Amino acid sequence: MSNTVLSTIQSPADLRNIPVEELPVLAKEMREAICNQVQKSGGHLAPNLGVVELTIALHYVFDFSHDRLLFDVGHQCYPHKLLTGRQHLLGKLRQRGGMSGFPNPDESPYDLFQVGHAGTAISTAVGMARGDTLLNEGYDPDTNPDGRRVVAFVGDASIVNGVAMEGLNNAGTLKRQFLVVLNDNGMSIANPPGAIADYFDHLRVGSTYRSMKRTAKEVMGKLPGGSMLEDMSHRMTEMIKDAIFEDSWFEHFGLVTVGPIDGHDLPSLIDMLVEVRNVDRPLLLHAHTVKGKGFEYTENDATAFHSPKPFEVKKCSVEVQQSGRSFTAAFADSMIDCMKNDSTVVVATAAMPDGTGLDKVMKEFPDRTWDTGICESHAMDMLAGMSKSGCKPFFAVYSTFLQRAFDQAFQEVALQGLPLRLCLDRAGLVGGDGAVHHGFCDIALLRVLPNAALLAAIDEPSLRAAMIWMMGYDEGLSAVRYPRDAVQEDPLQCPPFELGKAVKLHTCSQTPKLAILGYGTTVYDAITAAMRVSPEYIDVYDARFAKPVDGDLIEQLIEQGVSILTVEDHSVIGGFGSAVVEEASKRGCDTSQIESIGLPDHWIGHGSRSEQLEEAGIDAKCIASKATEMLHAFEDAQAYVTQ
Repeated sequence: MSNTVLSTIQSPADLRNIPVEELPVLAKEMREAICNQVQKSGGHLAPNLGVVELTIALHYVFDFSHDRLLFDVGHQCYPHKLLTGRQHLLGKLRQRGGMSGFPNPDESPYDLFQVGHAGTAISTAVGMARGDTLLNEGYDPDTNPDGRRVVAFVGDASIVNGVAMEGLNNAGTLKRQFLVVLNDNGMSIANPPGAIADYFDHLRVGSTYRSMKRTAKEVMGKLPGGSMLEDMSHRMTEMIKDAIFEDSWFEHFGLVTVGPIDGHDLPSLIDMLVEVRNVDRPLLLHAHTVKGKGFEYTENDATAFHSPKPFEVKKCSVEVQQSGRSFTAAFADSMIDCMKNDSTVVVATAAMPDGTGLDKVMKEFPDRTWDTGICESHAMDMLAGMSKSGCKPFFAVYSTFLQRAFDQAFQEVALQGLPLRLCLDRAGLVGGDGAVHHGFCDIALLRVLPNAALLAAIDEPSLRAAMIWMMGYDEGLSAVRYPRDAVQEDPLQCPPFELGKAVKLHTCSQTPKLAILGYGTTVYDAITAAMRVSPEYIDVYDARFAKPVDGDLIEQLIEQGVSILTVEDHSVIGGFGSAVVEEASKRGCDTSQIESIGLPDHWIGHGSRSEQLEEAGIDAKCIASKATEMLHAFEDAQAYVTQ
């Protein structure tokens, strides 16, 4: 990176020393640096390529060592990180000791929140704006011109999220500077559905985009608090007045709307940001960008290159690194089979058709498959309505995003006794995306719901069997969890699922001393551990259900003096192991014979999934160590009894 413009930048202060006419060279270098690294490590590519100029312009005009910059979603932060002293971390993007793929305050004071979920920036920005004002640190052109300005950077269609709507509703009530930069790239993670997306499409091709001249006084008179705005219109320059969008959807929230402007025209972006940064009322700057900007293959297929695995660019093609058949692919084929066998089966996802595998299902069943956009709460309620009408709905959702719809799972699904089936992708530790995306609390959330049935898949046959079982479960909500990983090439035996019943997968040759109950893919590591430690004295079970757990098996094992070790890729708190202990206690069994290992009570950072499993203490080596410890304790107890 020597002898480049980018290499001269150690902080945004260095950026502001570069002449504006040289900034396009910097933008090109930043795109090349990001793309070269994502080719090696994987990561969010298209979202970051699309915001290079916007990020440069924001740091050129604002001083975010003092001012506030709040990111939405967060996966568009790579350019921001390159400009804020983290170029040396790029070479280990999403790896241990390297750059996180999302904003992270532990990395830099320029990152204010860890952000991996959509819709949050406007609300947190409103909070910081109110806090700064209350503490006399907020910008005011008359009383505190050196105060902090606040900017919320919103993109990838997260503006349609319900929390974003709530944030906008409150942003319009502020009586101070507040800037929302809307990165409108015509995309979500996939093509965005819905009326708001249609509105933006119409805006981009309509006359408004071609000619933005407006009569400022008329516009301001129509906005909420119009007379107040007329009084303060002297603070708005002619440039701003000419760019005000009169019939903007956002004006109804109380935000003056400027644009759309070209989000890749650096001189114009900088000029506009210089003008709007001192406007002392809420304002939205609408910038039109191209997702994947800079490379033909990313621009032409921004969905595929939203967050690709490592890939290689060849002369006539781009080849993505293959890593075996994934659980996501297995789910897609299983879902298709379910829909072929039952015409009442429907399925939806929230902005993740590619990530959950539903893009394949949509091609087969376009009339029974929906992408609702970034709105998990709506998706859950919509499917509850479909369940009420007699359909058999499935919801394909990442475990980390499930909690955004927990209220709906409670109120509109479980409380009503409706059968709705959750397919929880990315359950457990997720690798490079790190803590913002770990699926560590789905069991704890859902286990409290009466009549919920919670399943876990260990391989492709068990995932298929779980989904078939869920199709016939009508007593309430059901869920199956599976990781972001490849399925086993040599799957284990898979009898049909039976409510609350575990299946023995390894039978010891002697009288058992220890039973390992694995929940989910940890079963494979449990079998490996048992074979290493003492295959003649350890039984291994696929627990299959976290609710209801196999109480008869638990009681039988304890009565026989067999110790129990539970293993799960989920938080120990509220997880499968907790359910086993609670069931044993309810039956009056001795719970001192039960020990549990799972995700610890601290955050696990980005890195490979294997590194994270080792840190959590739930890989084969750690399970073997714990099993050895428990066997020794068993032998010591037996020796004590015989004395």
